[in-house]
Amino acid sequence: MELEVRHLRALCAIADAGSLHKAARQLGMSQPSLTTQLRRIENALGAELFSRERTGCRPTLLGHSVLSRARPLVAGMAVLVSEARAAADRSAGPRLRIGSTASRALAGWLRRLRERLPGTDISLQMDVSANALLRQVAAGGLDVAFVHEVEGCPLREPPGLDRRVLVEREPQFISLARDHPAAGRPVVELADLASDRWMIDPTVDGEWDGLRRVLSDAGLNPPVLHGDYLTASSLIAVGEAIAPCQPTSVPREDMVVRPLRDDPLGVRLLLFSRPGAYEGAGIVSSGADGADGVGDGPGGAEVYADLEAAYREAALQAGVYRQWLTRNKSPLLHAPAA
Repeated sequence: MELEVRHLRALCAIADAGSLHKAARQLGMSQPSLTTQLRRIENALGAELFSRERTGCRPTLLGHSVLSRARPLVAGMAVLVSEARAAADRSAGPRLRIGSTASRALAGWLRRLRERLPGTDISLQMDVSANALLRQVAAGGLDVAFVHEVEGCPLREPPGLDRRVLVEREPQFISLARDHPAAGRPVVELADLASDRWMIDPTVDGEWDGLRRVLSDAGLNPPVLHGDYLTASSLIAVGEAIAPCQPTSVPREDMVVRPLRDDPLGVRLLLFSRPGAYEGAGIVSSGADGADGVGDGPGGAEVYADLEAAYREAALQAGVYRQWLTRNKSPLLHAPAA
């Protein structure tokens, strides 16, 4: 078996993700397929590259050696592909390729961008993994990415990307069945949820680690289910589980959304872009560089302003979040001056 770039890319993904499950999701393949591919690579080299542990996969000494040589090759191929795509883009007309983790601000953001950029091909790619989206921006597969970073679990930011902070700390609320004993309270204590079964999606970067840390700090060790949030909604509605949720979430008739006392769970909302991405989309800037001191090139101010307006719109439409913003005198309640 001869090693190809796709094999090296798989090894880098496993090392970065720390588990075969997460790496397979990022690569768009099944875990059994990735496990088989890794076994063939190791058989071809005659030794294990990763030690399989209960908490995930760790590179062996040989694995570290192979990865040190594989990463420059994978990065070089990514640059080659990025440059080829950029050349094709210049002849294909203006386009803006957006990546995002889940957010209720997306619909309003896309609407504003389409109004601002008539004639621009605007596409959207969703992914639960913020790190996977950032890698695609760095490789040239996406122009911008709107992602969240779980508090205490920093993202692996590829070098060279521009970054703007939309919200420094967004509190995470809790979804409960409407007949849950704590559902009638305006603010829920963590201790009141000690006997509940929590549900979390472990494929969302940092989400499980962040929740586990908060529960441990509170002295709680509740039962935890791992699964996607679509399944979680059906279980929450019948009282089988509770789950953290974004504060912009709009409750259903059979569910409520409540803030947690002292807001122990939080994320940072970030907008990343490649240098030159906005020029490629045909966006001309009328503003200055990023407000946080990180410049994002021509057009970045307009794209950011549209996202900021869309997020504010979604926040004010969520009644519980609007009340939280009012109590905390948040600047989000007021639109910035034109």
